[in-house]
Amino acid sequence: MKILVTAKRVEDPESKIKVKPDGTGIVLEGLKYKINPFDEIAVEEALRLVAKFPGEVVVASVGGKEVQEQLRHALAMGATRAVWVNHTGPLDQMGIAALLQKVAEKEKPDLVILGKQSIDDDQNQIGQYLAEWLGWAQATFASKVESFESDAEKNKVPALTVSADVKTVRVVREVDGGLATVECQLPAVVTADLRLNMPRYASLPGIMKAKSKPIEELTPVGLGVDVTPKLTVTKMMAPPARKAGIKVPDVATLVQKLKTEAKVL
Repeated sequence: MKILVTAKRVEDPESKIKVKPDGTGIVLEGLKYKINPFDEIAVEEALRLVAKFPGEVVVASVGGKEVQEQLRHALAMGATRAVWVNHTGPLDQMGIAALLQKVAEKEKPDLVILGKQSIDDDQNQIGQYLAEWLGWAQATFASKVESFESDAEKNKVPALTVSADVKTVRVVREVDGGLATVECQLPAVVTADLRLNMPRYASLPGIMKAKSKPIEELTPVGLGVDVTPKLTVTKMMAPPARKAGIKVPDVATLVQKLKTEAKVL
């Protein structure tokens, strides 16, 4: 089984994020970066699947040379090899999805697993664009992935599952009303939700092996993709500062303020 996963480079949420005075973006100096947590979950799920259905996990990322740090992280977790689309200019979600489409057409995976969204812009679009443009089935917000070896076992597993003959995938999705189960033919695109799994730590041997694992470099021009953004950010601003709270002497005063000031009662 061949699985393609993504590893986006995002700002570490523990970093202090500041908006530039002119509103053109965020201040990049001093920021730390990491692999997008949802993508890390996708990598972990792919590794678990290939442990049951032998194959390879190919990790892809788009960006400048610095994204190799996140690719090496995924390789240290256990991914087989990496694909780096070298591009340093601005990108929107459609541009990234178009690049991943070409990578998928080149690699011909059985399954593509992405994080459902990235924590920097929270767009939640690329998986859906990718599935549409590939003409593949899609299952978003996967909350669990397992495999089954027989029909009897299949009926016992309320999960996102891959059939024993690696022809179908069944996904339990998180939706507003609870859970929804869908089944689709492979190849397919799946996006991983937060509760899908707990990613493993990269071991020291894994980190050492990652240094020698191959990273293939591609470019948008080489892939034949025009990545001129169709969406631009005109202005960015920080949310208004929260007002300090107050203490009240008793419950009666609290109820009064909730009625007259907060107007929530």
